[in-house]
Amino acid sequence: METIGDTGVKTPWHLWVVGVLTLLWNSLGGFSYTMTRLGMLENLGMGEVEIAYFASAPAWSNFFWALGVWGAILGSILLLLRSRFAFYSVAVAIIGLVGSNIWQYGLSNVPESLASPTLTILVWITTLFMLVYAQRMAKAGVLR
Repeated sequence: METIGDTGVKTPWHLWVVGVLTLLWNSLGGFSYTMTRLGMLENLGMGEVEIAYFASAPAWSNFFWALGVWGAILGSILLLLRSRFAFYSVAVAIIGLVGSNIWQYGLSNVPESLASPTLTILVWITTLFMLVYAQRMAKAGVLR
């Protein structure tokens, strides 16, 4: 399904695929963040060690985690809305990802049960892909 927006440029089919798939993926991070901030980690099957780790995180690391999660979710939504601000939202998510990774991998002792380099790599790949994709769609005139 291709539609013509305000720019007169047809919306490519892949924008819908990328927007929906990244929104679903990023929503998992939003769910995780929300459950953590609401103190509902037991509901996710986490034990005392994991809950204590998240409770020990300083406010600044939670700030960066929020930037990463909500910046990525907003970026996906803005892609679907064909907004040029998708790029900036994903750039904010990258800043959040850097900050949260500094805490996670540089300044804390992640419990073995939470250590997941593969997940971290997937998050980086997805977020960097979104950034490049949004930039290319803006340059092509798809985003307005």
